[in-house]
Amino acid sequence: MPANGSISMNLGGLETVTSVTFTPGLPADQLVINGEGQTGVALERVARFLDIARRLAGSDLKAQVISKNNFPTGAGIASSASAFSALSLSASSALGLSLSTQDLSRLARRGSGSACRSIPDGFTEWYAGSGDADSYAESIAPPDHWRLTDCIAIVETAHKPVGSSEGHQLAGTSPYQAARVASATSRLDTCRRALLDKDFRALADIVETDSDMMHAVMMTSRPPLFYWEPASLTIMKSVKRWRSEGLQVCYTLDAGANVHVICAPGCADETASLLQQLPGVADVLRAEPAPGARLLD
Repeated sequence: MPANGSISMNLGGLETVTSVTFTPGLPADQLVINGEGQTGVALERVARFLDIARRLAGSDLKAQVISKNNFPTGAGIASSASAFSALSLSASSALGLSLSTQDLSRLARRGSGSACRSIPDGFTEWYAGSGDADSYAESIAPPDHWRLTDCIAIVETAHKPVGSSEGHQLAGTSPYQAARVASATSRLDTCRRALLDKDFRALADIVETDSDMMHAVMMTSRPPLFYWEPASLTIMKSVKRWRSEGLQVCYTLDAGANVHVICAPGCADETASLLQQLPGVADVLRAEPAPGARLLD
């Protein structure tokens, strides 16, 4: 639920691999995710997005889309961002379009807002903009700028019942959303400065504040959305305690129960070990800053 833009880190090793084949005579778009054919809402969403790409290319060909994730889908680990950034690059390439990083980011945003951030490399910023032309993401630091690690504590792998897009539509019903939006520019400035200066203390403070504010909005929306599970709260409290004891870690949660624990360089092994000892943590995934969307041979 971005408010007036956002800053993020592309996660190496957590990937969506997507192929798109436009075929003459194919009567309708087809979608396969993780080996299973899709119908209904998932297929309709992809078909609508492909219509945008087709209009850009002046094509009316239908496509077969085959996509595979190596991490849980729809569980608060930015699967839609990964999926639509991969789909944007694959579909535009298959249609013979040669889009700039900025234009590809704009295209990805129309599939899933956060997908625009997964197009550029490393640490990226999404500019909210005033319309389609100036709402895109660009890299503000390369992957090797700061070797942070995201230790993702998996407490839930099931597809969440209410997705990020639906949650965003409800945000305006919360009495706290206006305050969140009003302070967004200041929080972005603080986060950008902390990231570029490699100031972990400042980064931890603003990242946790922003996450807590987003979930406060969701919990006070109408109807309210409660993504946290008991294990999520246990992890969040533990992370704060570990940091007070000297471990450079902080937490953030997307629209889901799984907790992203960001670690300063040299802290990942200890953090992963501590997380695995907490009740309710089924697994810990690790990811470091990485390039954005790219074509595979």
